[in-house]
Amino acid sequence: MSWWSRLFGGKSKSDLKPQRLDYLNEALALERQGDYDAALTSYRLALRDHPNDPKILQNMAIAFSRTARLDDAIRCYRRALELAPGLAGAHYGLAFLLLKREDRAGAVEHLDAFLAKAPGGGDTERWIEHARRTLTELRAQPNASTPTPNGEP
Repeated sequence: MSWWSRLFGGKSKSDLKPQRLDYLNEALALERQGDYDAALTSYRLALRDHPNDPKILQNMAIAFSRTARLDDAIRCYRRALELAPGLAGAHYGLAFLLLKREDRAGAVEHLDAFLAKAPGGGDTERWIEHARRTLTELRAQPNASTPTPNGEP
């Protein structure tokens, strides 16, 4: 604010309150640009302000997955599910990470949980069908090689 505005009734610097950055939206924007490391920094800052926000943890898990830090991604998904057991997206993401780790039983458990709480509308049918198909394959061939997921939402 300029001194001219303050002179004619504007607020002084001492009246202005610092605003917190919206780290979550910043992180999402950075992800859209493909800068996952910077996005993770912003997610960590958002998590500092909201330590029990399962959506932030879920978004962090996705960013960790895209940077091949699968252990960190799994940890974030698990923490998100501790806070919000019905978080369908976390069940879906965790299931396919567990498949990469060849934990078929864990994948089945989380695919079942995803399908029990699967969101409706939009393009979610694609992910629901992918989960169903994978679950069917896992149950049909319990000792077969792990199917490769087509991608994450």
